Amino acid sequence: MTYRIITIDGPAGAGKTTVSKLLAETLGCVRVDTGALYRAVAFEIDRQQTAWKNDDALDLFLSGLDLNVVLENEEMRVLSSGKDITPFIRTPEITLLASATSARPAVRAALLDIQRRIARQQDAVFEGRDMGTVVFPDATVKFFLVADLAVRAKRRFDEMPDTAKELSRIQADMAARDDQDTRRTRAPLKPAPDAILIDSSRLTAPQVVEEMRHHL
Repeated sequence: MTYRIITIDGPAGAGKTTVSKLLAETLGCVRVDTGALYRAVAFEIDRQQTAWKNDDALDLFLSGLDLNVVLENEEMRVLSSGKDITPFIRTPEITLLASATSARPAVRAALLDIQRRIARQQDAVFEGRDMGTVVFPDATVKFFLVADLAVRAKRRFDEMPDTAKELSRIQADMAARDDQDTRRTRAPLKPAPDAILIDSSRLTAPQVVEEMRHHL
C-alpha cells in the first residue's frame, strides 16, 4: 500500500509549523516533527549512556534504535521501541544534547532512514527545510512556503516572550540564517523543481491550508 506523503519546506518564520499542524489535522493524519525525532535520539543516547562522540559506539547505538510516531488525540507521539517517550524529550538537557548530536552525519543518516520508514507506514505531513528535495524526492505533493522577511521577523518577534527582544536584531539574524541555509553545499534550502510555492505574507494559516487543499 502506498501512503500519501506531503512535504512542507521553507525558511524560518514562513509558518511551516502552524500550517503543517493544521493541514495534518484537516487530513486526519500525523504531522512528523523532525526536531522531535532528533530529541528522541538524544534522549535515548542519554538514557543508554552512549559514548556518542565515539564513532563505533554511535554506530552500534543507531543500529538498535527503533523510533516511530503515532497520532493520538491529534498530537504526534514519539515511540522508542514501542514506549511513548514524548513527555521526556523537551528538557533543557535533552535540547542541548540534541543540538550537539544532530551534527553527526551518522545521526542524520539514521534519521533519514527512520523518516522514510515512517512514511511507508502511514499518511503523513513532513515539514522542514529539505523534506521535498532530499528526504522525500518522490512525495505525493510538495509545498514550499515563503513570506517576506519583514513579515517573518514580526511573526517570530510576536512569538518570543522576552520583553527585551529587538525586531531589527531578529530580522538581521533571520536574514543571516536564510543566507546560510541557501548557500550550504549539503541539502541547501530551496524548493524542489515540482514544489508548489505559496506566499504566506498576507495569508492566515487557515487560508494557506485552504490553498494547499486545492492541490491535494
